[in-house]
Amino acid sequence: MGSFKKEANRRARKTEAAGGSDGMANVKVKGENFYRDAKKLKRLSMYKEGKAQRDSQGNITKAASYQSREIPSARIEPNRKWFGNTRTISQEALSAFQTAMKEQAKDPRSVLLRRNKLPMSLIQDPDAKASNKEANKIKVETEPFAQTFGPKAQRKRPKLAVESMAALMDETEKTRTSYDDKIQDAIENGTAGDGWLQEAREAVFSKGQSKRIWNELYKVIDSSDVILHVLDARNPLGTRCRSVEQYMSKECPHKHLVFVLNKCDLVPTGVAAAWVRHLSKEYPTLAFHASINNSFGKGSLIAILQQFGSLHADRKQISVGLIGYPNSGKSSIINTLRKKKVCTVAPIPGETKVWQYVTLTKKIFLIDCPGIVPPSNNDTTTDILLRGVVRSEKVENPAQYISALLEKCKQHHVERTYDIKGWKDTNAFLEMLARKGGRLLKGGEPDYDGVAIMVINDFLRGKLPWFTPCQFDSSEQDGVAGRDGKLGERGNRKRKSDEIEDSEMAAEIEGDGDEDSEDDDEEEWAGLSGSDSEPEEEES
Repeated sequence: MGSFKKEANRRARKTEAAGGSDGMANVKVKGENFYRDAKKLKRLSMYKEGKAQRDSQGNITKAASYQSREIPSARIEPNRKWFGNTRTISQEALSAFQTAMKEQAKDPRSVLLRRNKLPMSLIQDPDAKASNKEANKIKVETEPFAQTFGPKAQRKRPKLAVESMAALMDETEKTRTSYDDKIQDAIENGTAGDGWLQEAREAVFSKGQSKRIWNELYKVIDSSDVILHVLDARNPLGTRCRSVEQYMSKECPHKHLVFVLNKCDLVPTGVAAAWVRHLSKEYPTLAFHASINNSFGKGSLIAILQQFGSLHADRKQISVGLIGYPNSGKSSIINTLRKKKVCTVAPIPGETKVWQYVTLTKKIFLIDCPGIVPPSNNDTTTDILLRGVVRSEKVENPAQYISALLEKCKQHHVERTYDIKGWKDTNAFLEMLARKGGRLLKGGEPDYDGVAIMVINDFLRGKLPWFTPCQFDSSEQDGVAGRDGKLGERGNRKRKSDEIEDSEMAAEIEGDGDEDSEDDDEEEWAGLSGSDSEPEEEES
């Protein structure tokens, strides 16, 4: 540190001896260090390239960079490096390539992969390409715009249903007459009032008809070899999708369709047997009761699936799709066959959102499908609601549908279910039920809508007994004493025989392993039909 101070003092004394510094070393003096050097000029001119240079009158003497209107004289350097990424082949190889590519392009059973990697322009004849290009060029240049798209004589004639104005007037008159007749028939039949054909529907009654639901249905139909159409035993015709049946018979007649009459425990045995006999005339039909611990018809359904599996013995596995109306019990049937809860079930429609694959055995897969509702102009909002398509909580003023509901049920059934008697109309029934259950609003007014929702849910979930009798053959229901649920002697005998037959079928499929089996599937079927102690799930 001391040596550094000594050196600094020595230099200061030397500077003072030489005359000292007057502080003008950094001051620019004209003629000595005032002018800029070439490097600094180049750097400063770079900042001014974005502006044009002008004279005292404002005229541009030098344009800014990239803004000059003068065309520069330039040409491409004749260097082979511009063409270095090319390959040349002989004329024989080019001809062989063109011939091979023409054959592949004309063959309908061949596909050209990576067409963007191939020189497709070499397939065509250069002379033909040049002639076509020249012809097109001449046509565009010589023809006027009015005739570019063809002369008038060659233009397409518009498609008209009539040929003259008189024919158009006659057609209009016929259409108006047919419309008036349609309105008059609707008024006479009582399906229209004051000239209106259709009532305004709420948006909730369009459930099950969306494009997403139908896409799921078509995916299930395309992926399935066997289709199980699940019907509600209380109303088989109302829950039958005839449009889907027509689509399958027309587009995929090779697929098998089977009717499954679910919820047969909610109707008398004779009624279920009559519907099975009637529907079996068109497609194979079987009665079923979906329950994990207390099922009915499970042995028959398993036997049918085994038969379809042996029918397609050349395939590794087959798929079985379940379709039908919402809340008809499709997911519950799958849970019953698997003997455990593999699909989500609920007593409300729309629980299944997308299709779902479920493995039944190594050779059989089950496909669960969301509920579908085919659109129909004949179905009223009352029919749609009482089929369980929509949730009663989403409907506005549900009390208006109670009158139609009470018509479907016997009065003594309703009295026995709710323990009330002596109502005269729908409002009186709802008021008595509300006061009995304590469902009152502010001021002691009965909650009509809340009670109506409860009654509709009881109607759909089987608490209120009701069914649609088979009217096609009265002799088929001689074991039924009407809609009161009482069975005759023949009905009881038929139910017992069905139960014995089903138990025998289940016993055959279960097997104790002593007999020789043709396939390993016997063990899986036995596991599916075996007994366990799982609690029964709530059925949809």
